[in-house]
Amino acid sequence: MKQTDFKKIEEKWRKYWEKEKIYKFNPNSDKEIYSIDTPPPTVSGQMHIGHAFSYAQEDFIARFQRMKNNVFYPFGTDDNGLPTERLVEKINKVKSTEMSKTDFIKLCLKTLKKITPNFIKDWKILGISADYDICYSTIDKNSQKIAQQSFIELYEKKQIYKKKFPTIWCIECQTSIAQAELEDKESQSQFLTLKFQADGKTLPIATTRPELLPACVAVFVNPKDKRYKHLIGKKAKTPLFNFQVPILEDKSADMKKGTGILMVCSYGDRFDVDAISRRKLKPKVIFNKNGTLNIEKYKNLSVKQARKQISEDLEKNNLIIEQKSISHVVNVHDKCGSEIEFLPTEQWFIKILDKKIQLIKQGGKINWYPKFMYKRYENWINGLEWDWNISRNRHFGIPIPAWHCKKCNEIIVAKISELPIDPTETKKLCPKCKSHATPEKKVLDTWATSSLTPQLASSLIKNKIKIPYSLRPQAHDIIRTWAFYTITKSYLHENKIPWNNVMISGFVTLGKEKMSKSKGNIITPQKVIEKYSADAIRYWAAGSKLGEDLNYQEKDVVTGKKFATKILNATNFAFLNIKPPKKTPELEQTDKLLLNELNKIIKSSTKAFEEYNYSKAKLLTDNFFWNTFCNNYLEIVKNRIYNGTKKEKESASYTLYNSLLTILKLMAPITPFITEEIYQTHFVKQEKQKSIHLENWPKKFKIKENKSDNEIWNKLLEIISKVRTAKSNAKKSMKAEIIFILEEKDKKILKDTIKDLKSVTNAKEIKTGKFGVEFV
Repeated sequence: MKQTDFKKIEEKWRKYWEKEKIYKFNPNSDKEIYSIDTPPPTVSGQMHIGHAFSYAQEDFIARFQRMKNNVFYPFGTDDNGLPTERLVEKINKVKSTEMSKTDFIKLCLKTLKKITPNFIKDWKILGISADYDICYSTIDKNSQKIAQQSFIELYEKKQIYKKKFPTIWCIECQTSIAQAELEDKESQSQFLTLKFQADGKTLPIATTRPELLPACVAVFVNPKDKRYKHLIGKKAKTPLFNFQVPILEDKSADMKKGTGILMVCSYGDRFDVDAISRRKLKPKVIFNKNGTLNIEKYKNLSVKQARKQISEDLEKNNLIIEQKSISHVVNVHDKCGSEIEFLPTEQWFIKILDKKIQLIKQGGKINWYPKFMYKRYENWINGLEWDWNISRNRHFGIPIPAWHCKKCNEIIVAKISELPIDPTETKKLCPKCKSHATPEKKVLDTWATSSLTPQLASSLIKNKIKIPYSLRPQAHDIIRTWAFYTITKSYLHENKIPWNNVMISGFVTLGKEKMSKSKGNIITPQKVIEKYSADAIRYWAAGSKLGEDLNYQEKDVVTGKKFATKILNATNFAFLNIKPPKKTPELEQTDKLLLNELNKIIKSSTKAFEEYNYSKAKLLTDNFFWNTFCNNYLEIVKNRIYNGTKKEKESASYTLYNSLLTILKLMAPITPFITEEIYQTHFVKQEKQKSIHLENWPKKFKIKENKSDNEIWNKLLEIISKVRTAKSNAKKSMKAEIIFILEEKDKKILKDTIKDLKSVTNAKEIKTGKFGVEFV
């Protein structure tokens, strides 16, 4: 048997959809608009399996809604900021810090122009039905203008400020980052108990960071700690470095942790930042921005080198009381995995700490699917400890449109009419003293632009789509960033929610672990599609409930390919023997029952899709197709198609045609390619739509329902199953001719389907009595 070339089929319809603009948004349509604000994927190479998983799930909803409404589904690429810089450095084997800003930006733009078309192609191959004519980039001139305008508006509303402050700093990327860009990482460390001196005695203080000893500015003891209460107000001498620091009482010292004494350094962590600020201590900053030390003897050593060297020096001088290995959690930068530090740098911030209650309320106005994901959003806001740091010490990003007059400390921002603008290329005079102002060299955090994706997309169609959008689909790991920041910007600018609904997808796992490049457990969707088809991987992606992680198993993708093959073969078989009906004939009882069963699936599947429960919709239709339609109805109706009267054939043809068309429509959001292939081959002449994806979503058949329908249908399938089991147990062919006995009550229930029952079971005669099967 010739194998179906799914790759050829999918390529054919992908080109057709693009040529015929099947997914183009129609601003003049009378249909209700359903708008989708999808996070644009980061241009970081090829699509990965997580992309294929979550973007397929949002596309299920887009395709469903398109069969009911006028869908606005733009496409964007997130090519702004650090991920792009790192990709450009990798591709071109350069370092941005070793190039001029102008040259590196040119290289970034040149590289993006080269790689973006292939990057977008991956989404098209997966069958993502976005309108690729409405396509934005987070670094293009239009996006720069919108992001800079947002900055200016919030600055003028006094919601943005500039401050020199110990901020989270990535020593690898050499930029400040926001709290949302932190990830927890398990780390192995040495827990050292060191010999400080106080009041002529040894004072034991434990730490995992001996390299911060020269940055120590105080030690804290809990006022309730009787062991050290007599030392409050005295001085402690640091081991190895031999300078003295004050011993202060402070409730932040945990009596049960380590020795109960807290070493306060500038800066070990956020608690140090808070302690030094709260107690007005003078900091000693010992780190350079590249993570090396700036003190004698240990100058230019990296953090880890200094930790090792200082530990060895402490040991040589008998200054360690106890040393043990521990495993603990450290904060790392999510872009590079490097441990972060805190360094005093001048940065720009958006005020959010004073708006926690309002932002939680805003999130509560949105429908979250699944509902429990709202709690993650709420927990994130409650855990915020800093305002939103929106500036970055990088080359490639949207310039902050501001200048600073150092003479009179005046901040000057650009006029809206000047946007987009690069302050380093534009001179500004201070309006107060007429001195030349210093241009801001930092760029905006990529989230400061990406939080405006509804506005970026709407601007491309003259702002005909307003917030709130209908839907934001995204993964749960970016609730703290993309969801939170977009909700924040919408609140600050318009006091509105950005979308009415949020659907949250999970992760792809391999075994018990999340897939990641560092672990080397990556499955690439390109290879899966090449081997099995895009429909097959989409079928797999529909196998998990919204918000749940899904384990990648090849057998599930294989099942998707089997479905595509089966529905193709079933339709081809049916159309060898039927003609498209021109009108509704008088239906046989079995055909009515089948369509009534299909009506239940239409109702349940529609409700599931409307509730973003695509997995339930797929399961319902898939089960109906395999079990009810293929395993039973096709077998029941075969004889009527071949040998029935004209009336019987017309009834069967009508039912086959319409049930297959309905199944295709119900599965079209999940498996768009094979359903299009079948529609164009067998249905398009009769239905006259350019694509199955522009067809109307199925509505219930107008079939009169009786209370006994369900009983009759179930009894019919029950008897067929019993007969098949009897033949199987007797090791007889399913085509074996039989005589079987039906109980009188069952025969009465099935009186209008007896002819079909005899046909499907190949029964020569049906007698009345206790159920049994006799072979002829």
